[in-house]
Amino acid sequence: MVTSPDVPADIDPLVHRMRPFGTTIFAEMSALAVRTGAVNLGQGFPDTDGPTAMLTAAAEAIRAGQNQYPPGPGIPALREAVAGHQRRFWGLDYDPATEILITAGATEAIAAAILALCEPGDEVVCFEPYYDSYAATIALAGAVRRPVTLRPDGDGRYAVDPAALRAAFTPKTRLVLLNSPHNPTGKVFTLTELSAIAALCREHDVWAVTDEVYEHLVFTDADAPHIPLATLPGMRERTLRISSAGKTFSCTGWKIGWASGPAPLVAATTRVKQFLTYVNGAPLQPAVAVALNLPDSYYTGLRERMQTQRDQLVAGLHRAGFRVLVPEGTYFATADISALGGTDGVEFCRSLPQRCGVVAVPTQVFYDDPDAGRLLVRFAFCKQPEVLTEATRRLAALRQR
Repeated sequence: MVTSPDVPADIDPLVHRMRPFGTTIFAEMSALAVRTGAVNLGQGFPDTDGPTAMLTAAAEAIRAGQNQYPPGPGIPALREAVAGHQRRFWGLDYDPATEILITAGATEAIAAAILALCEPGDEVVCFEPYYDSYAATIALAGAVRRPVTLRPDGDGRYAVDPAALRAAFTPKTRLVLLNSPHNPTGKVFTLTELSAIAALCREHDVWAVTDEVYEHLVFTDADAPHIPLATLPGMRERTLRISSAGKTFSCTGWKIGWASGPAPLVAATTRVKQFLTYVNGAPLQPAVAVALNLPDSYYTGLRERMQTQRDQLVAGLHRAGFRVLVPEGTYFATADISALGGTDGVEFCRSLPQRCGVVAVPTQVFYDDPDAGRLLVRFAFCKQPEVLTEATRRLAALRQR
């Protein structure tokens, strides 16, 4: 900290609303993996590159001189590719000129949307456990979180309590922030659950912001396919739909995302986004446009590969003594540590590298009420099979102690 004779060294210059937020758990656990040489199953990034056609297109764009500021909303080719992708897979029609915005990943899109749509004191209904940027962004907006806790049902799948969902809506509700397929639980919201959310949005006349970055990672044994909330009656005109290239095309470091929705919502989000990153990823945008136009076989292959890796990790976790909540989608599997004597997920994850050389993420940090997830930890399976084999071999040592 830089100080002067007039500024006491113990003064914290950080604004009060951000003081509850320290270093992200992902940064902490990834640094722990590097420091200890542990297998990193904490942070959700793949350890393989994306499709060759996309990588080639990026290199060609750099060599062709596409290295200066792109248009503020994103290059036309990418906005058109996003629009075509939404029609092709979800039957949603968006005007590339006014209803699609390219962003620095989904995280920026979510931040820009919440900052654009929420006044101080407005309430945001969200589903916990939730990705950690949600809470921080809501705090930055001066808004208030109204979490609905997802809890395992009798079949070991996470479900929404309809009464708790309705109780979360008040006259101050401004928007619903929905993530499906859901990180960190791997839950895919059912049509019944989505219909209840949509009905409350219409009843209370609120916006919906949907984080759908795992839209192509719903497994064949899920209870339901991925259903965008915007496809439900009355929701296209009140939903800002967000996705990105990172998870679908294994390029999380590129940070190319997009927001789609009615022109007024996109315009409001653009107004804020232009003062965050302004623009980003000029030579990467045409490459993502190429990727979005890949044949259906690419998307099918991605899902099949990830489902195989999920099954490999889940089997290994069972052998190690964990009780596993088998995910319906995403990159992540949640495991209960109580059978292995664990009583606190943070302590368990911080000790895991020394105990067996593996890094995981404690799920309790994604709850307003940490007790709701204190016994749960999250493992990522978006790693090569040989990495998962080594990780599960190491984890098996836990059961032998």
